[in-house]
Amino acid sequence: MNTPNLPWHLLQSFCAISEAGSLAAAAKASESSQPTLSRHLAQLEALLGTRLFFRTPAGLTLTPEGAAVQTHAEAMAEAAAQVSFTGAQTREIGGTVRITASQIAATFLLPPMLAQLHAAHPALSLELVASDLTDNLLRREADLAVRMYRPTQSDLIAKKVTELPVGIYVARSYVERHGLPHAPEDLTRHTLIGYDRSTLILDGMRKMGHTVDRSSFAFRSDDQVVCWRMVTAGFGIGFGQRSMGDADPDLIPVFPELDIGAIPVWITAHQELRMSPRVRLCFDHLAAQFAAL
Repeated sequence: MNTPNLPWHLLQSFCAISEAGSLAAAAKASESSQPTLSRHLAQLEALLGTRLFFRTPAGLTLTPEGAAVQTHAEAMAEAAAQVSFTGAQTREIGGTVRITASQIAATFLLPPMLAQLHAAHPALSLELVASDLTDNLLRREADLAVRMYRPTQSDLIAKKVTELPVGIYVARSYVERHGLPHAPEDLTRHTLIGYDRSTLILDGMRKMGHTVDRSSFAFRSDDQVVCWRMVTAGFGIGFGQRSMGDADPDLIPVFPELDIGAIPVWITAHQELRMSPRVRLCFDHLAAQFAAL
């Protein structure tokens, strides 16, 4: 489809409708009015001489022509974001960016990254929500999300920035009392720290050949921060990201030669936030920091 010189405000309204799936939802999300969006859509369809959406009982879905326009609009948005971001680098970037991340990432990984970011851009205000919920971005409760799994929502942009290897750790105070296990099969004869309802650690240990269940853990909690604090307190042997464990001089790695897997890290944002220099700055900064871990 030939789509030259289309008014940007019409394409913005079109993208809002496409992302929301209805005029009413698009009006609410974009803080515009439903009549304005409807008028912009009609003007765009008139300019192109084609229908851009199928009207169905479930809402609006893109026609093939609409999908082509969406590709064109996304390319324009990306180009505008690059120009905006490059121009913004010549002046101080300010404003507020709200980030959501898992409790473990928010507590142990993000603080030094955000401190470095603020030192370079003191006019930037940062908000951090420690949450494992998946709907923060969809409900516009945050600008960026740091997730330990691949997002599946189609209206988000996502970048896998690294994989964090997982290791087994124990505090020196525990070793002084109980010693170290001599072989992986000795783990179950020690005091173990694990999750309560989550089977993540159990599944990993079973892959290592251990016959374990929930009762194998002397301490259980689904709060990863709590579990890690119990490791550092010397309660028992636990599991955590090697970037955290290796940085703590009071912890000893247990069987560091074992490959027990890695946790992927994804940074996500709404597609429209590519137009925001401050969000783009935070996105790129966090991506670089995680890649360097």
